[in-house]
Amino acid sequence: MVGQEIGQIILLTIQVSGTATLLSVIGGVPFGLWLALREFRGKRVLSSLLNFGMGLPPVVVGLFVSLCLWRYGPFGDLGLMYSPTAMIIAQTIIAMPIVAGLSFAAIESLNPKLRLQLVSLGASQWQVSLLLVREARLGLMAAVIAGFGRVISEVGASMMVGGNLKGETRVLTTATVMEVGKGNFDLAIALSLVLLLGAFAVVVLLTWLQHGGRKLHL
Repeated sequence: MVGQEIGQIILLTIQVSGTATLLSVIGGVPFGLWLALREFRGKRVLSSLLNFGMGLPPVVVGLFVSLCLWRYGPFGDLGLMYSPTAMIIAQTIIAMPIVAGLSFAAIESLNPKLRLQLVSLGASQWQVSLLLVREARLGLMAAVIAGFGRVISEVGASMMVGGNLKGETRVLTTATVMEVGKGNFDLAIALSLVLLLGAFAVVVLLTWLQHGGRKLHL
């Protein structure tokens, strides 16, 4: 495995995992916020399903996405199987319940009197939502970090829907598994170190944002 190929693997990892994390945040945070602020019949059931989704086995998600994207599946005509897009879809499905569930918990943990106080002061629903998000920003950023951690470490679903194709769908996790299978433990360790360092750098950045850009003491 030459340096150019490793560079392609790193770039694809950033593209796939970054996009999946972004999509899971775009969908998960608003849903968690909505669920926390609304009272309706079946809310407890929905929150239970959300908690269940936080522990979805990646291989089950990979199987479901594969069945949908196979040639004779409902979305087979799109030709997405064994593509980075298929990997993004699978990783987003895995991470979104985690982001949504932790966002829901972050908002629910706030003092319920805070919302009533904001409403009594004449704040609109939009203003209330923004202020609650601001108050729960530590928990919400923790949700983002957890979602990213699940995405960047995912391997089962990625191999099922991506196929680990050289130059097309091979990312750091799947490449590491492949090299271990081939007995190239030195290269597998090197890829693992790159993955760990990259994940650590992103988590440090997100933690810095979580604390409002204040200096972190590592």
